[in-house]
Amino acid sequence: MSNDPQDPLLLDHEYDGIRELDNKLPRWWVWLFYITIIFSAVYLVYYHVAQVGDLQAAEYKKEMKTGELLKNAAMGSFETDIPKLQPATDAVVLANGQQAYVKFCAPCHRADGGGLVGPNLADDYWIHGSTYTDSVKIIWDGVPAKGMITWKTVLKPDEIQAVASYIYTLRGAKLASPGKLPENQVPAKAAGPSAFE
Repeated sequence: MSNDPQDPLLLDHEYDGIRELDNKLPRWWVWLFYITIIFSAVYLVYYHVAQVGDLQAAEYKKEMKTGELLKNAAMGSFETDIPKLQPATDAVVLANGQQAYVKFCAPCHRADGGGLVGPNLADDYWIHGSTYTDSVKIIWDGVPAKGMITWKTVLKPDEIQAVASYIYTLRGAKLASPGKLPENQVPAKAAGPSAFE
């Protein structure tokens, strides 16, 4: 064994002819280790002993509450505005509405609005009301009894209005293949889109 202080010290145990070296850790690693110990002590006192800061669960609940308040404020103002809404005519809004319709609505109502599991949206027979605002309310609240989810938890208010505006353009459309059979009575005035205003 060498007495040179630069050589690593050999520990005095041996396994299968292998002797372990007692290497010193780099100073930066040792100081980093000390810093983590100091940080954990400060963290423990700040959050658990003094209880000055919120723990992760409390912070999460606080953020969720703030988010719910913001969402409810936006939804509440939208719900009160529904009776005053008019269908959008802007091409960009209608294109966005079509994209959302194809993604979320077409699996039940068909891409052309002819109806599959859900009712036909291209005919004059409306189950839950024939006006534009009726469509917005149905998308907003859904019809859980018939399997249509509440879309206000998935889509933003402007997206719901865009989808309803796009659906409004499907009314009275000539379908390439026959749509689902009528499921309700035709409204009193059913002579095209003007009947639904």
